[in-house]
Amino acid sequence: MVDSAHSGDTTSDEPRRTSVTKRGGGAPASRGRTTIADGVVEKIAGLAARDVVGVHAMGSGLSRTFGAVRDRVPGGGGGKASVTRGVKAEVGEVQTALDLEIVVDYGVSIADVAGDVRENVIAAVERMTGLEVVEVNIAVSDVKLPDEEEDEPESRLQ
Repeated sequence: MVDSAHSGDTTSDEPRRTSVTKRGGGAPASRGRTTIADGVVEKIAGLAARDVVGVHAMGSGLSRTFGAVRDRVPGGGGGKASVTRGVKAEVGEVQTALDLEIVVDYGVSIADVAGDVRENVIAAVERMTGLEVVEVNIAVSDVKLPDEEEDEPESRLQ
């Protein structure tokens, strides 16, 4: 009798198994870490809040006055500071909390404006950053009366 089984037999009924090494270790989105600075969230929130009808300005009267002076000084920051004026963000790894200080136009419902600001800010921040907005605290620091002069005079240049 001849033994037909030997070590080089490739006609075995068992499936051949090969070792495959996967590269990268998962989906591209899970390969690394993304951090978002407080200032980024503050800019998004500031722009979203200003888009709401009834919001006259952001920040307290004092911060707006200093901002107007800073905007006129060459190299003083230009418009960068005005975008985040009246906005403070605390950003964690997956959540953020915001404090906003606004000035509303006279005659509007402060509760409605605050609700609209909160809704607009949450939608914009969550959509753009993927962070969960856990709270948006809004402080109304002033009401802009129709006959009041602007705190920030218009530029002489056109």
